[in-house]
Amino acid sequence: MTEKLKTIAQSIAHRLEQMILDGTLPPEKKLPSERQLCERLGVSRSVVREALRELAGRGIIETKHGQGSFAKKVLGEVTDASPLMVLLDSHTRTLYDLYEVRALLEGEAAALAAEHGSQAEHYAITKAFNEMEAIPAPANFALDYTFHQRIVEASHNPVLVHLLASLKSPLLRSVATSLTNLVHRESFREHIERHHKQIYNAIITRNASWARKAAAAHVKYVSDALKGLEASEQPIARDFKIEL
Repeated sequence: MTEKLKTIAQSIAHRLEQMILDGTLPPEKKLPSERQLCERLGVSRSVVREALRELAGRGIIETKHGQGSFAKKVLGEVTDASPLMVLLDSHTRTLYDLYEVRALLEGEAAALAAEHGSQAEHYAITKAFNEMEAIPAPANFALDYTFHQRIVEASHNPVLVHLLASLKSPLLRSVATSLTNLVHRESFREHIERHHKQIYNAIITRNASWARKAAAAHVKYVSDALKGLEASEQPIARDFKIEL
């Protein structure tokens, strides 16, 4: 390969990296075929192959014989066997620490989604919101998580997207914990439904400041409600199976 083609291949590798970073090429999902990449990027197959070899050599993608190339996870995911999950199951303090982090990150994600979310992304948020509203809690547990996930995806901040993706298991556990322990309380359900509407309306109307405050207040309310339950000496149920 000539120096000119190598330079082009490096440029294509950089573009593919950006697509992986911003989620256009999601982690652990099969990349388009070499032919599709050629058509999409407007270059020859030899250039695409060189770009993929470079990315594989740097550990950005993994090529499996007979299957194709796959983007690797940008951040390692916290699994059920991770120390964080063990601590989360054993100590309620860790749960409240997680809610503090959620308030910061999800508040910022909502603000960014209001500012930068595309029309298509706002439509995806609307669809997730309507689906969540149509099914009462706690049966809408997975839909609740999806609603918040669509907001994060619309933030256009790749680091935030991948950071929260790495925390999927503990985030799911925190949502399941709040719904399992508190959803039977009518006042709690009403507050949560109102919070979701406020977050949704703030994002759709592109009111970033309102979106940030509403999302952070939502998470803090849930955390405070669980603390109140624990203060009344009622045990917090955390022994449940999570499926999404």
